[in-house]
Amino acid sequence: MREILGRRRKLLFRRGGRSALLGAALHCATEWQWPVLPGVGLRSAGRQPAVARLGLAERPARRCSCPDPDCVVPGAHPFDPGLLAATTDARMVRWWWTNRPNAPIVLATGGRAPCAVSLPAVAGARALAALDHFGVRLGPVVATPTRWSLLVSPYDLPELGELLHSQDWVPSSLRFHGEGGYVVLPPSQIGAGKVRWERPPAAISAAPWLPKVATIVDALVMASTSTPDGGSRLAY
Repeated sequence: MREILGRRRKLLFRRGGRSALLGAALHCATEWQWPVLPGVGLRSAGRQPAVARLGLAERPARRCSCPDPDCVVPGAHPFDPGLLAATTDARMVRWWWTNRPNAPIVLATGGRAPCAVSLPAVAGARALAALDHFGVRLGPVVATPTRWSLLVSPYDLPELGELLHSQDWVPSSLRFHGEGGYVVLPPSQIGAGKVRWERPPAAISAAPWLPKVATIVDALVMASTSTPDGGSRLAY
């Protein structure tokens, strides 16, 4: 009986996770008109042997499902389908996540969709504190255990180029996700851990308000510059 109940709990948990990802993907695509597609996701790479003398239990190693065994962003990128397949079509989104219920939600940035600026988590927390101190209005902020991404209104390369040209130095840990880029959205699970909202979108059906990149870039550059070792390692 306990075994049967355990199986039922696992099934309900899987259904719950499946519903959350599908629901979030549909909301982004249909309510906000943000083009999305399923990320490559994770696979189990077998079990690591237990370290008996330390009393450690076996833990499954999680790796990227893509063919690259040394993928530096496991689970957190498009693969099949490619980024150009991103869509706001509800039927396509429903088909994708019905067949791949645990796939991360990837937002294709740029065009009419939001763009983003990402930086190491420590620098991100520092930047948000500074922006809050000066009363700068922020849009949604996506967080993983290693990096934070601030969503901004769409920008083009000439605009971004002028902004960065005015800076004395732009740390390599600061990354810009514009046309042809992407950001993984909550409640996805990737190699770095759970993707969550550090600043969630307002609970309204309309697309979230987004700041312009020009209003936040100075604070992000300063926070990234003052972070020890620059946080240059890319790990979503």
